Amino acid sequence: MRHPMLTQFALILAILLQLIAALISIRLTRVTKYNLSWMLISIGFILLAIRRFIEYIPLVSDAMVNRQVFIWLGITASVFFAAGLFLVQKIFRYMKRVEDEKRELEKKLLHAIIQAEESERKRFAKDLHDGLGPILSTVKMSLTAVARRGYDETSRNILLNAENAISEAIKSIKEISNNLSPHILNNFGLKKAIHNFIHKINLTEAIQIEFSTNIDDNRFEIDLEVVIYRVICELITNTIKHAKASSAEITLIGVGGMLYCTYQDDGLGFNRIEQEKDQQNGMGLSNILSRVTSLGGTFDYSSKIGNGIHASFSISAV
Repeated sequence: MRHPMLTQFALILAILLQLIAALISIRLTRVTKYNLSWMLISIGFILLAIRRFIEYIPLVSDAMVNRQVFIWLGITASVFFAAGLFLVQKIFRYMKRVEDEKRELEKKLLHAIIQAEESERKRFAKDLHDGLGPILSTVKMSLTAVARRGYDETSRNILLNAENAISEAIKSIKEISNNLSPHILNNFGLKKAIHNFIHKINLTEAIQIEFSTNIDDNRFEIDLEVVIYRVICELITNTIKHAKASSAEITLIGVGGMLYCTYQDDGLGFNRIEQEKDQQNGMGLSNILSRVTSLGGTFDYSSKIGNGIHASFSISAV
């Protein structure tokens, strides 16, 4: 007696589960593009539930079941399942296409943002160089002319100090303008621009940076050159501000239409997990990642406390 009761309970449970599965499949028709697949699968579950019910009838009554009906229900359910699963493939293809389009749109958006940023940098650098620079130069020449007249020593010292201050202001404007939009990068290419930036850093003797590359004087698309230049400058700036390093090494290699860059310093290092949680301190690395991915490249880094940072990125140069 226990066995038939257990069988009855199992069949009732199977019927309920198959009906629930059919309801879930029907609900999925509202949230997916290809509704026919879920409708077919729902019908398949309903047919299985009917088949289980037909199996249940002889256990509770003396009714006889037509075996042909039982067989055809199983065959029909199998056909509906197979057809539904075949159509489900289209759902996954559609989802993959949507995801690919989303990623492509994100790349284009990042690329547009970076282009707008560089355009604004160039405009601001030009305004500084062509606008404020000549004005300060004119003021300096006027002070020089006044200083040549026969004033007392105190007046001459005041004028000389003012002239020196203006000279420093002109120098600062040129440096700011060059940092905003380096003319060396535009005129002479990536290798010379990076060398020039590193040379200025090395002159301070606060840190010594070694740079090696095989790209020579090859020119690339301006967007690519700007991104690589900005990324390397950002890495160096992070090292100077936070790492307290004494040295850093940079390698930029072009191989088979790809540009590979590695960067490492001997600074303090940091815990990557904690750094990624701190969005404010991680902003520099987030900017680097955004710049690299905007051109379809990859960026990764590793660091441990006391072991500095090792970063690398690769971008197609084709």
